[in-house]
Amino acid sequence: MMNTGKMRSVRSMIAASCVGLGLLAPMATQAETLADALVGAYNNSGLLDQNRAVLRAADEDVAIAKSALKPVLQWTGNLTQSYNRSVSGGGTTPAGFRNSTDSLTTSVNLVASLLVYDFGSSRYSIEAAKETVLATRETLVSAEQQILLRAVDAYMTVIQTQQLVSLAGNNVRVLTQELRAARDRFEVGEVTRTDVSLAEAQLAAARSNLAGAQGDFISAKAYYKVAVGREPGRLSPPPSLPKLSNSIATAKALAVRQHPDILTVQHQVAAADLLVRSNETALKPNVSVQGSYGLTETFDSQASTRSGSIGFQVGQTIYQGGALSAGVRKSQAQRDAQRGNLHVVVKDVERAVSDAYAGLASARAQIEASQRQVRAAQIAFDGIREEASLGARTTLDVLDAEQSLLDARSARVSAQSQLYVAAYSVLSATGQLTAQDLKLPVQIYDPSAYYNMVKDGPTKYSKEGKQLDRVLKALQKD
Repeated sequence: MMNTGKMRSVRSMIAASCVGLGLLAPMATQAETLADALVGAYNNSGLLDQNRAVLRAADEDVAIAKSALKPVLQWTGNLTQSYNRSVSGGGTTPAGFRNSTDSLTTSVNLVASLLVYDFGSSRYSIEAAKETVLATRETLVSAEQQILLRAVDAYMTVIQTQQLVSLAGNNVRVLTQELRAARDRFEVGEVTRTDVSLAEAQLAAARSNLAGAQGDFISAKAYYKVAVGREPGRLSPPPSLPKLSNSIATAKALAVRQHPDILTVQHQVAAADLLVRSNETALKPNVSVQGSYGLTETFDSQASTRSGSIGFQVGQTIYQGGALSAGVRKSQAQRDAQRGNLHVVVKDVERAVSDAYAGLASARAQIEASQRQVRAAQIAFDGIREEASLGARTTLDVLDAEQSLLDARSARVSAQSQLYVAAYSVLSATGQLTAQDLKLPVQIYDPSAYYNMVKDGPTKYSKEGKQLDRVLKALQKD
């Protein structure tokens, strides 16, 4: 949206022609709608792509956590060249007898291990990873709301600045006529040179304000391109406002239940609690089964060795410099921090709902006031101009009336834009500003699709792994 300084600059322009509320956007057969802008923002957002990639990384953490309960299979191989040189000092062999022994051996070993029992430490880690996935999904929803709200703001900003340019251009045309009329009246002695100078000054100010409004319009189009992913075409007037609850208390209750920021922290609290349990059970023993098979062959010899073993292993870390106990305390502190953050986020969301409804009420009041102001200013301007033509009013009176009329029209255009942004801010504050809630004609991103493919950790050369490689290749962006 335009800042206060720019709005004041625009309001200093002078207009005389009637500009209705329908000037919010130029009509066109193939004009772009607000829904088109929202679809473009959803499909072209780099921020959504970034958060989807972060979610895929969190999905992989579940597979990594699950791997602790799956067999680990490793192999090793080595090739060894050995030699031995000896000289006899006497005894059973003649003194000075030289003996040389060379051998080349190779060996292969296969080792397998499986965690049998760890008092639930790995299970807690898996469940914590799942809660982190759910939290990351809600973060993605929050990012989606930000993207769509920014698209609404960009759409309305383009419409607003476009119509303010129209007002400014019309002012220049009208004041050009006023200056021409003032000069004609000066020639016949009806007005003084001062009146002509006033008209010239107002026209120069109007041209300056037109240039400023055109600059704001260029800036708005650049903002639109960033928010939506393409240059704006001819924009349609915005549709009817979305349906909103009239009760702030009801809206707050809805936000507490479904706002993605609150759901994110709730899952983070659950994950932190599970990690406390995981770290506590890590202090206890664990049981695993291990097996191995080895083969050793000596080249240029019939000698070979085959060996194998299988057994259970029970172990526990008794002391590790206090690292395990510190890990438990750290996870407890992180859990307490998340619980505290939950209270903060709930209060912030409730306040955001109140602020959004306050902004909506303010915008509605501004529209009503500006409409009354436009009607009154129009009547006053028409009357003063008529009186001026009869010599009862000065040129300065006419210019002041034009200024008041322009202020009213500019305020009405700005208030209309602010009303739509405020209405969609209410949807965002209650967690309802999503592509699915708005029923946008887009392919809704399914956050569970990738998770279902990777949660069990498919190997690279399996059927599932090859399918996953194709999916990842399709997701890559240059």
